[in-house]
Amino acid sequence: MSTPVPGPAPLPPHREKARRPVHQPPGSRPPEQPAPPAAPSPGPLAGLRVLDLATLFAGPLAATLLGDFGAEVVKVEHPRRPDPSRGHGPAKDGVGLWWKLLGRNKQTVTADLATPGGRDVLLRLAATADVVIENFRPGTLEKWGLGPAELAAAQPGLVLARVTGFGQFGPYAHRPGFGTLAEAMSGFAALTGEPDGPPTLPPFGLADSVAALTTAFAVLAALRGRESTGRGQVVDLAIIEPMLTVLGPQPLWYDQLGHVQARTGNRSANSAPRNTYRTADGAWLAVSASTRSVAERVLRLVGHPEFAAEEWFETGSGRARHADELDAAVGGWIARHGADEVVAAFERAEAAVAPVCDVRGVMANEQYRALGSITEVPDGELGTIRMQNVLFRLSATPGAIRWAGRPHGADTDAVLTGLLGLPAARVAALRAEGAV
Repeated sequence: MSTPVPGPAPLPPHREKARRPVHQPPGSRPPEQPAPPAAPSPGPLAGLRVLDLATLFAGPLAATLLGDFGAEVVKVEHPRRPDPSRGHGPAKDGVGLWWKLLGRNKQTVTADLATPGGRDVLLRLAATADVVIENFRPGTLEKWGLGPAELAAAQPGLVLARVTGFGQFGPYAHRPGFGTLAEAMSGFAALTGEPDGPPTLPPFGLADSVAALTTAFAVLAALRGRESTGRGQVVDLAIIEPMLTVLGPQPLWYDQLGHVQARTGNRSANSAPRNTYRTADGAWLAVSASTRSVAERVLRLVGHPEFAAEEWFETGSGRARHADELDAAVGGWIARHGADEVVAAFERAEAAVAPVCDVRGVMANEQYRALGSITEVPDGELGTIRMQNVLFRLSATPGAIRWAGRPHGADTDAVLTGLLGLPAARVAALRAEGAV
């Protein structure tokens, strides 16, 4: 376990918007920033130090998840080319909002790893760390003299998580890789969309998010392995592989039966009724009846109990073959009633239904409110902001959002002088040569 950095002073309470640029022009020094507040509770991963060298989006999100549960995360960015997520999507007052989520619970420092000074800073940081997460193309760290051998020499217990589109070897390894390509190659896009329409990609980073969850799990598995071996190891995570896993038994079906699942729109090839249905007042509701008992309750509710007596109704695949009939029965009944009436009736019948929410519906939803799924976070640039809470609840050692994403390089001096013990003159020299 690493030695924690001394806790910084908390942010002063305020809602005043501070209009600061996301990052400073090349060669300039970042303005003084309020330090992030101390953690309300240590979290189960307290004592772990993670260096986040990655960008867009799987690697950084994995580091965020670890930070949410107490790991101390130091985000290392290029001095003149900040993490691109700072410029992705909408911004307010020049401040990128996606970064506020992705950069939460991270200290932000700068280092140009291609320079001797930046390499020295990174090796010094690695010597204090438990985990490094990176997503450069294979061979890039090695080119800079920062490959697994050099990092292990600095810290034998280090876990190096390498997150790339296609992995560290193979014919595609050196291709540029993004989550979109994983969504295509894994079989996801081929399954998604209407039967007579084109393959459909998700409008958000699905593969990156699945890979981030997998990377966080892989890091914890590697750290558990360190407890028995005393040494770190390399995690080689290809973004194309977690998506392949979450798609279920597709390869097994093909191997044993030659079966290739076709696009079915909102329907399932494995059970019915399962679709979205429009109510009399124009709302959309999703209904899922994966088990026979739920399917029977749904059909009884909508006035067609006779379907449950059919032999084909016994299995999910049998019901899927009769989806036209079941959709007509369920959809026809829902179309004659308002959304609130439908939801109440389904609840009484113990049948599965949920509203199709856009983000406005999510922010107003009573179940999300009860769970605290959206939480308020004080921020030195934008005042109080709302974002997704930590991913799950632990009864004894809960996670916490200690601060939102910080300005580019805001903690460089504090980390280099406080954690690494570099003299102020050395930090100034590094800055003058563009290394930090």
